[in-house]
Amino acid sequence: MKLWAWEDWTAIFKGQNQVPERAVSAVCFAVIDSETTGLDPVKDRILSVGGVKIIGGRIAVQDTLEIFIAQDHFDASSVPIHGILKTGPNARIPEKQALVQLGTYLEDTIVVGHHIGFDLEMIRQAQRRQGLPPLTNLTLDTGRLYRKTLLKTPLVPKKPSYSLDELAEKFDISCKDRHTALGDAYITALAFLHILGQLNIKSETSLKELLRMGR
Repeated sequence: MKLWAWEDWTAIFKGQNQVPERAVSAVCFAVIDSETTGLDPVKDRILSVGGVKIIGGRIAVQDTLEIFIAQDHFDASSVPIHGILKTGPNARIPEKQALVQLGTYLEDTIVVGHHIGFDLEMIRQAQRRQGLPPLTNLTLDTGRLYRKTLLKTPLVPKKPSYSLDELAEKFDISCKDRHTALGDAYITALAFLHILGQLNIKSETSLKELLRMGR
């Protein structure tokens, strides 16, 4: 679903600092999460990627993404965390095919994630391996945005970062599908909508203002 004109996006992707004057309600957000074999973007590999889109302030439940990637080398030590085996009921596709599919899904979206920098670096390393161009989407981190909702007080100092479990507890979000890429993307999407509400982000708020808050 393309909501923005192509010239708007080419201006951003060419590195220009002009963010199109668009209301948040006219923006398509793609909330993503990845499950990986570990925390080293160079050594480790992506096992699966999940995505949920938010359009017009609502989660588009009919427009989700769930990809499982075939593994040449498999690290069984990480299975207790994510539960993904080398083989299973979900079809595994080659890494390059998965990255192309993900790029298509993220086209014309603002990418949102919890501690999104890690997911993006894992994706960039994979793209580099496969000879693919890097993602150039604008991004928002729910961890950074959540800290903006907290009051500044010496009595309860802000932590450097907050886990997705802490956000789920704060906003009373079920963690039934925690530690699956699609499940975590959905939890993050719900948390993102709660955060927008606490930041008083209305449908007519500009994307530029939201991006400023997310710095």
